[in-house]
Amino acid sequence: MKVYTTARTAFRALRRNPMRAMLTTLGIVIGVAAVIAMMEIGAGASAALKKTIASMGANVLVVRPGTASSGGVSFGSGTTTTLTPEDSQAILRECPAVRNAAPMVRARTQVVYGNRNWVPNAIYGTTPAYLDVQDWSILAEGEPFSDRDVLNGNRVCILGQSLVRELFEGESPVGKEIRIKNIAFKVIGVLTPKGANMMGFDQDDVILAPWTTIKYRVTGASLANTNQSTVASSDTVNTLSNLYPTTQRSLYPERSKIQEANNPMPVRFANIDQIMIAATSSAEIPMAIEQINGVLRERHRIRAGEPDDFNIRDMAELTKTLSTTTMLMTNLLLAVAMISLVVGGVGIMNIMLVSVTERTREIGLRMAVGARGRDILHQFLVEAVVLCLTGGAMGIVLGHGGSLLVKFLFKWPVETSPAAIATAVLVSAGVGIIFGFYPAWKASRLDPIEALRYE
Repeated sequence: MKVYTTARTAFRALRRNPMRAMLTTLGIVIGVAAVIAMMEIGAGASAALKKTIASMGANVLVVRPGTASSGGVSFGSGTTTTLTPEDSQAILRECPAVRNAAPMVRARTQVVYGNRNWVPNAIYGTTPAYLDVQDWSILAEGEPFSDRDVLNGNRVCILGQSLVRELFEGESPVGKEIRIKNIAFKVIGVLTPKGANMMGFDQDDVILAPWTTIKYRVTGASLANTNQSTVASSDTVNTLSNLYPTTQRSLYPERSKIQEANNPMPVRFANIDQIMIAATSSAEIPMAIEQINGVLRERHRIRAGEPDDFNIRDMAELTKTLSTTTMLMTNLLLAVAMISLVVGGVGIMNIMLVSVTERTREIGLRMAVGARGRDILHQFLVEAVVLCLTGGAMGIVLGHGGSLLVKFLFKWPVETSPAAIATAVLVSAGVGIIFGFYPAWKASRLDPIEALRYE
């Protein structure tokens, strides 16, 4: 009952001066509106920035074969034949922290169209999952190749923007044929431009094709016991007799029983150069690495204590950039929020001090008829909190409307943040308590006799 009486008294006092109460809340309204609008626009910009950095490979892992050695001489990373397309399927199936995985074989040779030719940075043989891993799902033109193209070893490809510029000079390449090592490939799509990566390499100077086609037709290695990256494709000549084997019916050839028994690991029929893996998020990368490591060690029958026959690499530099950028954006928003709310809080303290001065005789009269100091303190605190909460509610509506207006007019990315709205309500109440305490305390310390004599 005492709380109800105090609140009722505070509301009556506020209703006596509605214009002053409205002007008092104006600072909080502007501050909270600025915070909400800034946080929603900033959250949208942060999400867009995360997506952009993720498209550069921040959440991408690369699994490569291990190192071969002979007589104490190491031949370097990727020189053994330990990875297969089945490993890629197993990782995708058994690792919850992995969003997608794509096997890859590599080649680098001359590409010819008409009387023009070009040697791209890389020719990648892969699956359609590679486009999702590298955030290339939306093509500039055409369509991606399918799993059936991979199964059948179809001669289709997707070109990067650099090859389109060098070979076609403004023409649309879709539907036309290029030749890679004397093999005709039909262009069915064009990748969207990406530019250079963090290391300065042109990501648009690339050709994507089914890995079965690149492996069995371009590199000419049908029963490989060496890695594709070690095949000197520039020194070999493709002939019509070295086509993709028509007797092979399975996408991933199986080994014979004798090979299973006698050669559990060193030689595989369909080995690949590497596996590109996309984690569900940058935060899940350590968990994804742990899960991939467990799956591959089990599949490769590596005993405890034995070294891995594969390497897992993550984009640590990009991940660090993403974390630093996100933290910087968050700190910037917090700084803006603090400045806006402090300005609003100072305005409330100023008006409340004026109110105490104007109502000195009223305070003295209340004390004379029995009100105690803490009653006066509670009354002025309630007035300050009510003003701040009212201003906070109006600021939330105004800020959210402002962010939607920015989205509509300027097409900027905006994300509504329920957490920011809840925080604004709590902060508004906190500002009312903090900045309203001193005027309330000053009012509660007045001497009733001096207050009654105040003119």
